[in-house]
Amino acid sequence: MKAMNSSPQHLHDRQQYLIGLAIAISGAILFSTKAIVAKLIYRYQVDAVTLIAFRMLFSLPVFAMIALWQARQGPRLSGTDRWRLVGLGLVGYYLSSFLDFLGLQYITAGLERLILFLTPSFVLLISAIFLKRNVRMLEWAALGVSYLGIVLVFVHDLKFGGDKVMLGSVLVLGAAMSYAMYLIQSGQLVLRLGSLRLVSYAMCVSSAACIGQFFVLRPASFLIQPAAVYWLSLVNAIFCTVLPVFLTMFAVQRIGAATASQAGMIGPVSTLFLGALFLNEAVTSWQLAGTALVITGMYLLSKKIDTSRK
Repeated sequence: MKAMNSSPQHLHDRQQYLIGLAIAISGAILFSTKAIVAKLIYRYQVDAVTLIAFRMLFSLPVFAMIALWQARQGPRLSGTDRWRLVGLGLVGYYLSSFLDFLGLQYITAGLERLILFLTPSFVLLISAIFLKRNVRMLEWAALGVSYLGIVLVFVHDLKFGGDKVMLGSVLVLGAAMSYAMYLIQSGQLVLRLGSLRLVSYAMCVSSAACIGQFFVLRPASFLIQPAAVYWLSLVNAIFCTVLPVFLTMFAVQRIGAATASQAGMIGPVSTLFLGALFLNEAVTSWQLAGTALVITGMYLLSKKIDTSRK
């Protein structure tokens, strides 16, 4: 038995799994770092409209090149597909990102990441309410544990931030629900177009909306910012937006969507400690307890989803 487990094929499969797991963890940490970078940019008196415009200005060339490459590889889009892509780009990336960055002005990076981490639970709730999906007791229990964790962190932060914490939490909650709607609506389209093509197209739509919004709401003089804002925006675009998208896709190809999503549970933990390191945000026992509950709930939910697919 030992000989079989130490066979070259077994060692190769194990190595590929560990590589995929490392890729998934890296993608989750990089994506979570978005909140830290945004907080650093806000120190230069940059508002959310300008912040998200710079993020998309720097990431658009990458997604546009991928979209052009994918357009040559796949079948032509129908008129219905084009309208659905526009809708998905506006709801899933433009609206979700805008609400997220607005909320980050008022709450800690750790609380923001925890709320966004509840997105799978919103997918489940929306499916249950509007699509009449049957929700089992284990799933309700997972949701209850997760929301209890959010309440712990929220109540703790509310003592220090007051009404601003409430406003920021509602905005980020809207971002999570918006992205949940994107995930539900993109199901059939991603099967036909592929995840890479869908994401690149949707991100191009989102970029156009974010950049257009900037020129409608802000004067062009707002494009002139301190050098640090440009560098941080470049980091936000490449390392917190483009790279996580592709790393997650590569991880899903190697280890599957369920395992990759479970690896993503490191996101809230990494945000909590990165916030303490770069933003001097406190790490308290309330926050650690709330984070543990949220991660436990999402782990139970992911295991339930994984089991139902087998």
